Amino acid sequence: MKNSKITELLNIKYPIFQGAMAWISDADLAAAVSEAGGLGIISGYGLVEVIREQIRRAKEKTNKPFGVNIMLMSDNIDEIANLVCEEKVEVVTTGAGSPGKYIDMWKEHNIKVIPVIPSVAIAKKMEKLGADAVIVEGMESGGHIGKLTTMSLLPQVVDNVNIPVIAAGGIADGRGIAASFMLGACGVQIGTRFLVSKECNVHQNYKDKVISSKDTDSEVTGMSTGHPIRVLKNNLTREYQKLEKSGASIEELETIGKGALKKAVVDGDVVNGSVMAGQIAGLVNKEQTCEEIINELVDGFYECINSIKKL
Repeated sequence: MKNSKITELLNIKYPIFQGAMAWISDADLAAAVSEAGGLGIISGYGLVEVIREQIRRAKEKTNKPFGVNIMLMSDNIDEIANLVCEEKVEVVTTGAGSPGKYIDMWKEHNIKVIPVIPSVAIAKKMEKLGADAVIVEGMESGGHIGKLTTMSLLPQVVDNVNIPVIAAGGIADGRGIAASFMLGACGVQIGTRFLVSKECNVHQNYKDKVISSKDTDSEVTGMSTGHPIRVLKNNLTREYQKLEKSGASIEELETIGKGALKKAVVDGDVVNGSVMAGQIAGLVNKEQTCEEIINELVDGFYECINSIKKL
């Protein structure tokens, strides 16, 4: 595990990425994950100066590698793409579009580029464009999702590219990491478990809702818009689904969802806010430090591997 392709590529101790979550993944969380041996990732969504501040804060808190996630459909994408070069960020993960326009520039600044991909075809395209690795994200994950599960998509991507593959979606313990490695991954990305870490600044109500959730408490909204999102059930999801079933327009649906994530993350309104979390939330049952989480993940991984050896 410590000698996987991705640990060598990024100079990190463990092949464990912390998922980038808008309004959640800040410098405090990313630095804590990196300090514990994983790869912390700052959400690069929002105003450029705010992102710059978070990058600099993370550098004050850790001298270990961390990354920035860039949503390629952002209105200020060109500014953010230049920002990570100016601030000498070591790793960039991308989503919501193709990073092809920026890869050469990032490479010139020694930035490792790792896109999040939802299909084999896009994984192959990213490899041709020069991506250093890809993150295969299954629909079990929280937030914006694709159509394929991690277990079905992961081995197909592994069989079709020669760059390192990181598994994401439905992973919260050592068993999930071991399963991912068995399917060909050389690393994992985890979001839901890290959002309940002690270093995460999400509102306590948000953490408590995740910790108290059961296996059937997540659902997908926004299927009719073409942009499905996995969240925990609450009043907002019920109202949203009523509108979807009634044939509401995309504009009406966008209105009810506008600002809903911030409402949950910052204000702690987990009744009418959007509580994004993965299907694995039912397995997340306690608040720990990032170091404790990573140590448990690693120990659990080796327990699984040793059990397999005894078969």
